[in-house]
Amino acid sequence: MCPAQGSQSPGFLAPWLDFPGMTELLTSLSETAGMDLVAHGTTSDEATIKDTAIAQPLLVGAGLVALHDLADLNNDAGPYAGASLVSGHSVGEITAAAAVGVLTPHEAMAFVTRRGQEMAKASALVPTGMSAVLGGDPAEVLDAIARHGLTPANVNGAGQVVAAGTLEHLAALAADPPAKARIIPLKVAGAFHSAFMEPAARALRPVADALTPQDATIPIVSNKDGAVVSDGRDILDRLVGQINHPVRWDLCMERFVEVGVTAILELPPAGTLTGLAKRAIPGVHTLAVKSPDDLPAARALIQEYHS
Repeated sequence: MCPAQGSQSPGFLAPWLDFPGMTELLTSLSETAGMDLVAHGTTSDEATIKDTAIAQPLLVGAGLVALHDLADLNNDAGPYAGASLVSGHSVGEITAAAAVGVLTPHEAMAFVTRRGQEMAKASALVPTGMSAVLGGDPAEVLDAIARHGLTPANVNGAGQVVAAGTLEHLAALAADPPAKARIIPLKVAGAFHSAFMEPAARALRPVADALTPQDATIPIVSNKDGAVVSDGRDILDRLVGQINHPVRWDLCMERFVEVGVTAILELPPAGTLTGLAKRAIPGVHTLAVKSPDDLPAARALIQEYHS
């Protein structure tokens, strides 16, 4: 699993760059992105890396670096030995697409850089934001979000829905929350995965059309609807469509259960998606690869399920 924007923290990439060749890899990706991903992953402050235009390329770069480190650690078996599926939340789906060969690392970096730029532009058009709704009856939560003119932008399962819309409508939701639910404003620049992002989706369409995606070497569980997809063009179309449509991570986790997933490994900056999985899919072996210290456990998990 590949995490989404908001999972990054200052300096989180620093220990990963101790591996031979990783600084060079991230420097090469920085040239494609037109920004210093090494600095953003090691020394930039929290406010800087929360910028949508910076955060999104940084997250994809982090995933690609960790994949190389896992591959080196596991030698010939590779980081996917025994894996049956990959999946990513929001921008993490671009990391997933690069991981399984739909896009090359540099194609993925160019695409995500433009995505971040266009979503930042769209966010600047109207003051919007997002709030997490934690707990409450699921039907009542969705009803309250709709009643206040908001979009359920992330339906994450495990009692978590993220509402997106104008700041005025989000304030109204906070003043009139669903029963037994908490409203937590999120520190994001705009109403991602809602109609407010339509300008960004329109801008990304010709960028996607100019690419020649390959079919996935391992199927992706799409965050659009939980479908298992391998066709490269279909995956790329979904990457564009998710920009202004809700992320249905709940359906991804339902798919994991349906196909009998027994173990889950989350790439850095990890923790959020494995946390959701622990609550929604009890009994599944989860591993959040947060730092290189977790690589021996990742190797053991890969070898266990590869055998």
